Amino acid sequence: MKGQVKVTSPSPTFTDRLRIWFRWFLEPTARFLLRLGLTPSTMTIAGLAGNVLAAFLVAQGKISLGGLLMLIFTPFDALDGAMARQAGEDSEWGAFVDSVTDRYSELFVLGGITYYFAMHGEPFWAVATFAAAAGTVLVSYIKARAEAVGYEAKVGLLTRVERYLVLAPSLLLNVPHVGISILALFANYTALQRIFHVRRQAQAALKSKSR
Repeated sequence: MKGQVKVTSPSPTFTDRLRIWFRWFLEPTARFLLRLGLTPSTMTIAGLAGNVLAAFLVAQGKISLGGLLMLIFTPFDALDGAMARQAGEDSEWGAFVDSVTDRYSELFVLGGITYYFAMHGEPFWAVATFAAAAGTVLVSYIKARAEAVGYEAKVGLLTRVERYLVLAPSLLLNVPHVGISILALFANYTALQRIFHVRRQAQAALKSKSR
């Protein structure tokens, strides 16, 4: 129909592929946790609480221990979704809460790293961590804002899973500078990727309307 833009479905992201590859683990684990009486909300809160504790430990200089907790608790994000689907409790509200707690988890950990650098006389790295946090927030915000106006933005190099796979091991190995360097650069690069991806869709829509 004239004036409409055909938007093709985006290719599966790395996160989508991981959920498929690890379905053999996620599905039975989700069933087991449900039989224990746990709920998706419990897993969401536990994941957030674990990352808050990880942030506190990192801020206190216990970086490897904080990284270990981050490695353990961040995957709860995948389990709560699998549990919600199996329990028939998946909803837009649940997805909203899940997304918000994900952002809090990331920002708490990055806040702990910022505090650590600031307290140890490393202002450059404190600023770099702020840049990493800014990029992290923008990647998610751009996707949400794009979807709100009818576009999609599930593209980019460093999405949630990739950021986790960079930051948590760098903390565990006590090399936070490495993880922060990658996040500060490539999270913001990913934000730009999404901006230009949405721009192309907007330009296509304008061309379609002008026909």
